[in-house]
Amino acid sequence: GIVYNVAVVTGDIRGAGTNSKIHVILHGSKGLKNSGKIFLEGGEFERARTDLFNVEIAALLSPLSRVTIGHDNCGVSSGWFCEKVVVYCPFTGIEQTFPCGKWLDEDEGDGLIERELYEMVSLRQRRLKKNPWSLWIWTSDIKNAGTDATIFFQIYGDKGKSDEMKLDNNSDNFETGQTDKFMIELPDLGTFYKLRIWHEKRNPFAGWHLNKVTLLKTLTKEKYSFNCGRWLDINEDDNEIVRELPAEGSLVTEVMPVIKYRVTVCTGTVSGSGTDANVFVCLIGDQGDTGDRVLYNCINTVNKFEKGNADEFFVEAVTLKQVRRVRIGHDGKGGSSGWYLAKVIVREEGQPESEAVEFPCYRWLDKNEDDGQIVRELVPAGESPMLKNVSYHISVKTGDIPGASSDSKVFIKLYGEKADSSKEPLLVSDNDLGNYFERGRVDEFTLDTMDIGKINRILIGHDNVGLRSGWFLASVQITVPVQGRQYMFPCNRWLDKDEADGRVEVEVYPSEIVPIEKLINYEVSVVTGDMRAAGTNAKVFMQIYGETGKTELITLENRSNNFERGATDIFKREAADVGKIYKIRIGHDGKGIGDGWFLESVTLKRLAAKMKESDKKKKKKKKSHEEEEEETKVEEVMDVYTFVAHRWLAKDEGDKELVVELVPDGESALEGKYQREYAYVCEYSSCMKDSNHTAVLCRTIYGPTAIPLLQCSLHCENNYEVHVLTGNVWGAGTDANVFLSIYGIERGDTGERQLKRSNNINKFEKGQVDVFTIKAIDLGELKKLRICHDNSGASPSWFLERVEIVDLKESTTYYFPCQRWLAVEEDDGQIVRELVPVDEAFVKKDTENDGQSLATLGLEQKAKSTTYIVKVKTGDKKNAGTDANVFITLYGSKDDTGIVSLKASKINKNKFERGKVDEFTVESVDIGDLKKIKIGHDNTGNSTGWFLEWVEIDAPSLGLCLKFPCGRWLDKSEDDGAIERIIFPAELQTTEYIPFVPYEITVYTSDIFGAGTDADVFIVLYGSDGICTQQKSLCVNKREQRMYFERNSVNQFIVELEDVGDIIEKIRIGHKGGGLNSGWHLDRVTIRRLLPNGKGSETVTFPCERWLAKSEDDGEIVRELVPSAIFTEKLMKDGTLKQIEEEVEDPLEVHTYKISVFTGDIYGAGTDANVFLNIYGDLGDTGERKLSKSETNFNKFERGQEDMFTIQAVDLGILYKIKIRHDNSMFSPDWFLEKVEILDETTEESFVFLCERWLSRKKEDRKIERTLYEQ
Repeated sequence: GIVYNVAVVTGDIRGAGTNSKIHVILHGSKGLKNSGKIFLEGGEFERARTDLFNVEIAALLSPLSRVTIGHDNCGVSSGWFCEKVVVYCPFTGIEQTFPCGKWLDEDEGDGLIERELYEMVSLRQRRLKKNPWSLWIWTSDIKNAGTDATIFFQIYGDKGKSDEMKLDNNSDNFETGQTDKFMIELPDLGTFYKLRIWHEKRNPFAGWHLNKVTLLKTLTKEKYSFNCGRWLDINEDDNEIVRELPAEGSLVTEVMPVIKYRVTVCTGTVSGSGTDANVFVCLIGDQGDTGDRVLYNCINTVNKFEKGNADEFFVEAVTLKQVRRVRIGHDGKGGSSGWYLAKVIVREEGQPESEAVEFPCYRWLDKNEDDGQIVRELVPAGESPMLKNVSYHISVKTGDIPGASSDSKVFIKLYGEKADSSKEPLLVSDNDLGNYFERGRVDEFTLDTMDIGKINRILIGHDNVGLRSGWFLASVQITVPVQGRQYMFPCNRWLDKDEADGRVEVEVYPSEIVPIEKLINYEVSVVTGDMRAAGTNAKVFMQIYGETGKTELITLENRSNNFERGATDIFKREAADVGKIYKIRIGHDGKGIGDGWFLESVTLKRLAAKMKESDKKKKKKKKSHEEEEEETKVEEVMDVYTFVAHRWLAKDEGDKELVVELVPDGESALEGKYQREYAYVCEYSSCMKDSNHTAVLCRTIYGPTAIPLLQCSLHCENNYEVHVLTGNVWGAGTDANVFLSIYGIERGDTGERQLKRSNNINKFEKGQVDVFTIKAIDLGELKKLRICHDNSGASPSWFLERVEIVDLKESTTYYFPCQRWLAVEEDDGQIVRELVPVDEAFVKKDTENDGQSLATLGLEQKAKSTTYIVKVKTGDKKNAGTDANVFITLYGSKDDTGIVSLKASKINKNKFERGKVDEFTVESVDIGDLKKIKIGHDNTGNSTGWFLEWVEIDAPSLGLCLKFPCGRWLDKSEDDGAIERIIFPAELQTTEYIPFVPYEITVYTSDIFGAGTDADVFIVLYGSDGICTQQKSLCVNKREQRMYFERNSVNQFIVELEDVGDIIEKIRIGHKGGGLNSGWHLDRVTIRRLLPNGKGSETVTFPCERWLAKSEDDGEIVRELVPSAIFTEKLMKDGTLKQIEEEVEDPLEVHTYKISVFTGDIYGAGTDANVFLNIYGDLGDTGERKLSKSETNFNKFERGQEDMFTIQAVDLGILYKIKIRHDNSMFSPDWFLEKVEILDETTEESFVFLCERWLSRKKEDRKIERTLYEQ
């Protein structure tokens, strides 16, 4: 028959449980067949529990059409609340959910005690198909053959292996001379070739003599037998309690031999190398593996795994063919469990020594050293396990419900397309929260194992040991950067003997697989020099530059004490593939005691896929026949780069630099290279005697063909002389630490360098020029620089005039104008600026006409850079806000912005408070498409924990707005304890619009008494055909309003607004009133825009020479202006500027519009509210104007009267609609508007707009704004 797994869930409400007998009927598809009434015996049916039943039926019904469930209504509390029924058929692999959520009770609801349940199809899951098998175990008929131990077994076929299965030993199983039958389910494993069977009891009476095992497939009667006839006993035979049995029978073509493998485990000679923990080993070959074998019976030593030992063990197994990997580890028990493993040697017993395969390790298996792993997978000498193994980063989230946390040992197993991982205990977490699997927290683990391909499912569970063993698992997330994938496994269930279905392990299938940025493995070896005080305790970082880009900053640290005198430290890091590497930068942060470091050399290794090309290689070296056949196969070769530094990185040694750039060593002297490289590898791995290794190395080295042209000139070091000119503004100087990065067009960048040693003792003072020298590998032509300060010191605000950089090798000078503040409380609040070089002619022009105008190059800078408006939403939770300093990095496809401190929020004075949105500006030059962001804080201040809801980044110049959802804590004591996160954009929330362009707007205030204003000034630009920009306030905040628009002042603003086309027909400028003296006399406005090709600009002048004041002139505070002159500057081919000035021909005229507003003649029609009007014509609109002074009535908008107003505006052309509204203020705001008539006095055309409706919050459709069209 076919076994169905039926799970019956009782609801979690009072009195839900029952003592009645429950029955179920399963109905097949189309309702043709059914299972008949099946009584579910032995269930508890208690509140909030899940009861599991295995129901065997002769027919295959799955997928089911419906399920009938009911009870016999007997017993004391017979009423039952059934939540749902879940049916899983292993044979088809389909799991169906039938929700119920109703009472089966005569006294509740509709009184039914039997219900028909239908499937909720959206919850259907396809799992692995399994077939039923019968398993017979024959215990021998000899004295004491029986055992009381629990028996485990695992089956291997040519398509994979089964899970480990446990056969519970009831009192009467596995007795002398008897046969025990079990029903098991196995996935499709192909033809079986072996079975492993074992028990775990090492006491004297657990010994077992197994005669044989047979397996029979229930449906097709396929049969296998496995003969044993040996003891599994620690006192008999070879004292082993595990046996591997080869498959025999009609289906098996050849019976595999059983082989003894001699495994030699060499413990290192480092101090504290030995261990007292239980060590296990698993040999993995071309045909299966041996499973984890505890190394218990040592052949040659009594005290195992001591410092310097070579302990030998036998592992007996069905042949593995060629042994490819060794997985070795320990259980971390015992006083000194840390273990330094040198290597493992494996050979088949009876084979000569020369056939032995060596698996070097030379690493700690210790929770407190290296990367904290206590299980390692080793590969044969000459290959790098760090590069070959894939890191699976596993985040395990415990639910946030009472009692969710567990003290049990949690394990996980991954099932991939190519292979499965073994059951790995999660013992050592990366984020080390101290106590694992606590309520609401996330623990992160790394599994380093072979590439198992795409993950299909996982098994996760615990051993149910400890006081609080029950665990509520929320979800598991597995990130595999080397595959470029992230898997989400939602779980949300108890793993607890006393909750739900009582299971403590569960199989989970991925709900989604998200593609992420693909990385590759790098192995980094750092050699510290052998001289006095060579070691360092500072934080060491490094960055790799290649032909296709650069990696992010890589920190080199782990649990060990690294960078000690004369030591070699090896790190595995995942980073972007940058193609052929041409330089690295390595340095440290200079913190801690004894930070000076003598760096000897750095070696980088990585795997590169090379296509084998037969014809080219034939000339170089003769191939063996095997290689000849696989011509186009992709082979992985190891690239090795050596960087010799042999220098100090210390504040008080050598050139006092803490950062150095290195190029790969000696690519020209090739002959010397082989020997040196080979010696180098030998020196540090101390076991490289296998024959093929030299060949590996020959492939590794770059031959002369791989070196790009101009090799020599490109990779030389260059000195850059940096001149920093601080502005002449009051308070321009800074005391903060200033940092600079220089970027080349082709060849990378210098990284962030602190500007320390200047020609002046007191650096960056007002009007001063400071000169610095930066050493770096030649960058070629420069494209931009980033300059910033850390906002430290008494007066950190800094006004930077410009930076000049002299390339001493090429003797060329680059000019980077800035003319802006780097200050939290000035300008846009940024303390980092990215600058682009401009032509010398522009800079010289500035210096010639000094003082007479504000000719700046801000517009050119803005056009080349991208302004990102960053909005940060703090979650609305208790203690969500933070006082720490928040920083952000934007990563684009070409580059990143570096770390930007979010200091000056445009909206809130107190940043990052609960439920608030803060807005910041980040400027950067050409970083490509935004891929991800990193946001975090420095954990300083009183309440540092922060709940970040989302980040929104709007780039007007790209016409793109991206939303980055986060919804997690950045808090040492919440979630996973991380205080910085990388977040990716949500594709569905990305909005695109037409990109904005920069305008330089210069405002000239007149030189007459009382001309200045501190009101909020805004501007709108109009192109032809009524295209207009949004209304933009020129000042960011109140402080700027007070500073700007003083009498006889000239203020310049660079704003990004919609592109209005080639011609600006008119502008509207005005202010919002308010402030102490809001009246303003505006002389003129000029607007400068760049020409399309970037070879110059045009400036349009808009004269005004009128008041914008309620108490002067006509009382208007909004004016529309038309252009009078256009001034164009073009950069000619010979580097000079050509300047043309021309009058604007027939600009639009200013028209006067007479507006008559008729209020209806019905009860309560009049209003006291403020009324606003916007008139639209085919050439543009007037903007919203307040109808303030009625020319006909003192009390305006009363019942039945006509009020007249005059509005001056630039010619609107033919009027076609108006928008009229009131602000619902004062006592009786409700207004019945009959109509509006508008007379254009210049053309004497009249337009009528009928309304005849209420503008009221209480009447009709409750709207207080109406759009009216011309009749």
